[in-house]
Amino acid sequence: MGPFRVILLPGSVLPAEPAYGSLVTALGSDAEAVWKELEVYATAEAPADYTLDLEVAGVLRDAGARGWDRFHLVGYSGGGAASLAVAARHPDRLSSLALLEPAWAGRWDLSPAAQALWREYDRLESLPPDQFMRAFMRLNVKPGVELPPPPSGDPPPWMAKRPGGIRAFMKTFRTYDLDRGALACFDRPVYFALGGQSNLDQFGEIAKRLSGVFPDFQLEVFEERHHFDPPHRIEPERLADSLRALWRRADRAEPAASN
Repeated sequence: MGPFRVILLPGSVLPAEPAYGSLVTALGSDAEAVWKELEVYATAEAPADYTLDLEVAGVLRDAGARGWDRFHLVGYSGGGAASLAVAARHPDRLSSLALLEPAWAGRWDLSPAAQALWREYDRLESLPPDQFMRAFMRLNVKPGVELPPPPSGDPPPWMAKRPGGIRAFMKTFRTYDLDRGALACFDRPVYFALGGQSNLDQFGEIAKRLSGVFPDFQLEVFEERHHFDPPHRIEPERLADSLRALWRRADRAEPAASN
C-alpha cells in the first residue's frame, strides 16, 4: 500500500504553504499530501458570484490532474466549509474527511448563541479593512484570549486580498445550500479537531451539530489551541498521528479502495 493521498485546504487568512508546511513535514513519507490554495484568491479580486462550488470544482480539478479517483480531504476554517461542500456533492470521491474548525457548516438548527454570533459577523461588513481583520479574528476566539500580534514591517502582498476573500465566504455562507441529507449519507470516517480556546459558540456548536449528522464522527479537543494557533501549525506531530489513525481506519473500512 502506498502513501495516503491527501488534499489540504487552508483557511481564508494564511496561504496554504505556511499554514500546512509543518503538518506535511510531520506526516513525512506516510502521505502524498498536497496543499491547495483557495480558489477565492485565484484572481485579483474575489469573484462577485463566488460560492463554495468554485472551491469544490477546484478540489476535483486538482485531484483529477493527479489521477486520484479517491483521496482524503483535510480542510481548515474556510477550507473546512469547502470540504463539507465536497463531501455533500461528491461523497464518492472521498476516503475520509478531516475538519479543522470549519468556519461554517450550514444553517440548520443554529443555537441562539450561534445566531447572535453570526449577527456580529454581519456587523463587520461596515468596517474598513484594517479594523475588519482584527475584529474578525476576535470573534473566532474566546473572550480574553490573546491574539497573535500583527506582523512587523509591511504586510505581505497576499494580505491585501484577505478582507475581500473573507467577505466572499461570509456572503456565500448566507445563501449556500449545504445538503444535510447528503452529509447524513456520507459513510466515510469524519474527524473534527477543536481548539479549547476558540469561540465555542461557533466551532463547538458546529462540532455538536455535525456529530448528529455524520454516521462516523470523531471529535478531538486540543485544549490549549485556538483558531489562530491551530494544531496543524502548533502541534503538527499530534495532529499527524490523529490523521494517520483516521486514514488507516478508512482503509480498513474500504480495503478494496485506493488511498
